[in-house]
Amino acid sequence: MKMEVMASIMRDHIIELLKEGKRIDGRGLEDYREIEIRTNVIEKAEGSAWVKLGNTQVLVGIKVDMGEPFPDLPEKGVMTTNIELVPLASPTFEPGPPDENAIELARVVDRGIRESQAIELEKLAIVPGKLVRVIFIDVHVLDHDGNLVDAAGIGAIAALMSTKMPKVQYNEESDEVEILDEYEPLPVRRIPIPVTFAKIGNTMLVDPNLEEEHIMEGKITITTDENGNISAVQKSEGGSFKLEEVMYAVDMALKKAAEIRNILLSSIKD
Repeated sequence: MKMEVMASIMRDHIIELLKEGKRIDGRGLEDYREIEIRTNVIEKAEGSAWVKLGNTQVLVGIKVDMGEPFPDLPEKGVMTTNIELVPLASPTFEPGPPDENAIELARVVDRGIRESQAIELEKLAIVPGKLVRVIFIDVHVLDHDGNLVDAAGIGAIAALMSTKMPKVQYNEESDEVEILDEYEPLPVRRIPIPVTFAKIGNTMLVDPNLEEEHIMEGKITITTDENGNISAVQKSEGGSFKLEEVMYAVDMALKKAAEIRNILLSSIKD
């Protein structure tokens, strides 16, 4: 009962602040929390990144292996994305196989990268139709304080951009693949960035924290690349959005993605 009363008081407080164009953590409606990005943080991974968005933290590792291509895409490499909601990150996370929240999160991150054609998968074919590179993107949520989609999406593309994979050489006569001691970067040609909005009442706000997510009526994520192309849109948490709200979200997503992309590129350069 006490928790319910506290939740109700917090909800009323957040809504009253929003009426004044303010947020509980002092940000404006269109402001992101501070973003920190570090790459190459896992020594044994081909690529990796740590992202801190406010108090939300994710760790992403990239593993590059070899395997068979999909039958309908015989000349392209394979990419797969997995999300691990570590129980220590939130009391709502439970051990065991991925639940529907983890599956949705993985799909949104995967779609944003895949549909933007961020990775040149055609360059990952070793023996077309038989042997290709397989890229595993593993995202571990370390601390959940809202907006996991953006943190995971930023971490995934940062890790991919830092990935170095060993060169391979195929011998047609022996039908064997030799792994060389030389390394080459993963062919990344686009930088898709997800931007998430929460709707509370009639107010749209960027990068919702956990308290805002608890009372939001709807959520929409828009992923765009540096050319202004939309590669993924995901609406969740029920609710509805008016056409003008969606158009506002698209325009703001392009603007915010450009800002985040600059932070990402600066982090990788450093």
